[in-house]
Amino acid sequence: MDKTIQQKIMEFLQPYSKDLRAVDVRIGLGYTSVRLDNGNIGLAWTARKESESCTHVQKAGTLAGRPTVELLALLGGRRNLLAGGDNPLERSIGLAAANAVAAGLPRPESTKEEVLDIVNVQASDHVVMVGFFGPLMPVLKKTGCKLDILELREDRPGTILPAEGKGPLSACTVAIITGTSIVTGTLDELLAGLGNPRSVIILGPSTFMLPEVFAGTPVTHLAGAWVRNPSAVEKIVSEGGGTMILRQHMDLETICL
Repeated sequence: MDKTIQQKIMEFLQPYSKDLRAVDVRIGLGYTSVRLDNGNIGLAWTARKESESCTHVQKAGTLAGRPTVELLALLGGRRNLLAGGDNPLERSIGLAAANAVAAGLPRPESTKEEVLDIVNVQASDHVVMVGFFGPLMPVLKKTGCKLDILELREDRPGTILPAEGKGPLSACTVAIITGTSIVTGTLDELLAGLGNPRSVIILGPSTFMLPEVFAGTPVTHLAGAWVRNPSAVEKIVSEGGGTMILRQHMDLETICL
């Protein structure tokens, strides 16, 4: 059985996580952050989960101080967290921890150039956007390309539900996939549904920014972020801020695989 992206992330980071501990964990309304004792911080989209009580994470109050490997696992160590824990909030913690570990490793060559400029979308392209990226809409519409948006929210204009997205995914020439798909566990399925696109972009602050785990996949670009100002980011996360507020304290970069 092929390993999932989540499993590849776990295995790749294992040797680099052994001596690290989490010193701060925050689950905000928009993003979750994990800061390690080496000063590095990682972000991940906060997944939603209905709770039968006011407690959403059973280990709350004990996460800071734990070995990082425990945050990369399903907090009790029973199952690989990123490969599918029972609580999606725990998957958010796991990916944030993974991104914090990645932040301390040698960074691949990257560029600050806008990813759409790199890909150079043309009117002849068929673009599929998985997740709604509002700031990209005017740029994409200006190109005259065909655009399909796969979104869970039906109230977004011009969107189609993921269940109806197999056709567009298989036919697109450019795929823009939200990094939150690593949290939801849908990235592998989305990649498997692609036909033969010329560009596949994983986009957003949740994106895992080390290309090794994407070897053998159709992914061509990782467009994510490195945190530049940890204290400011933690404050914004705690106060319910999202990407547009966080971006002033992050370095937005693109890695070309």
